[in-house]
Amino acid sequence: MDMLSLVGTIPATDTKPLRRIVGQNIMVARGGMELQSFLKDGLIEDWDVFEDVMQYILQYLVPEESNHHPILFSEPAWNTKNHREKIAEVLFEKFKIPAFYVAKNAALTCFANGRHTGLVLDSGAIHTSAIPVYDGLVLTQETVRSPLAGDFLLQQAQRLMDELNVELVPYYKVASKNLLQDFVASVLQVSDERYDQSQADTFPMVGYEFPNGYNFELGHERFQIPEALFDPSILQVGSSMLSMSHIVASSISLCDIDIRPVTLYSNVVVVGGTSLITGFTDRLQRDLNMKTPPVIVDTVVERRYSSWIGGSILGSLGTFQQMWISSHEYSELGKGCVDKKCA
Repeated sequence: MDMLSLVGTIPATDTKPLRRIVGQNIMVARGGMELQSFLKDGLIEDWDVFEDVMQYILQYLVPEESNHHPILFSEPAWNTKNHREKIAEVLFEKFKIPAFYVAKNAALTCFANGRHTGLVLDSGAIHTSAIPVYDGLVLTQETVRSPLAGDFLLQQAQRLMDELNVELVPYYKVASKNLLQDFVASVLQVSDERYDQSQADTFPMVGYEFPNGYNFELGHERFQIPEALFDPSILQVGSSMLSMSHIVASSISLCDIDIRPVTLYSNVVVVGGTSLITGFTDRLQRDLNMKTPPVIVDTVVERRYSSWIGGSILGSLGTFQQMWISSHEYSELGKGCVDKKCA
């Protein structure tokens, strides 16, 4: 299930306690409801909200009691020791799960694509990251990130809506964001080469109909918005940001020279919802080949769920069963065992 990381909070009153709305129920507008995410930069920030989300998942989405269901958690490359230990603490002590393991997203993505080594370019909502994986281990010090990603495209699309005087209906945050996401996925396209308005105007216009009945056709704008991902210099404040090809090349250059040619240049795996924009991987391949030795960019079919698929593969392996941290092991050794067993 594709579950939102946003949670609706209805403040307490004199007669009613604080309420949190989790899952698809937040799509229904409620008076006084405020939306918040328990994540910041891909890391859990609000642990109370995280517990409510886990309660919802284990109660409504998992078909058996939590004390019978082990949990494999995925984490970003920059997750901290304290964060992963806190996750284990919540799951073992509050939800009484029988076993736990946490693995890095990039490593799971490689597993999902039959690899133990590669360079994962993950372009999601908050940022795009280039993460090298060698023999199943994520090289965290060589990871490079850029803020140019999905949320940036939504901001640019919103700016275009404002210029066109298009009022997003429905107006509340989640639904309007979903509308912008649909607009980005349906209309935007990455140019094969560096953006040129006169050339972009030669392409057929693409129409998009908004829920309020407004129908608009876009020409060069649909190429102009995503161009900043590959050429940040077109932004007034974007010259210091790193393009897609730049973060890949920078990450590889930080790695040991012995593993670059065979293992990284030939195994660039592209994932993340933003990478689904038409022309994304073709442009990345072109730009990389202008900066580096020949690069093989692998386009993954299930780019949004690659770490989940990798986790399901890993968790089903017979050899993985000895890697779980059991509740007995946790109670004996404490949360310090998490960092020791989960590389």
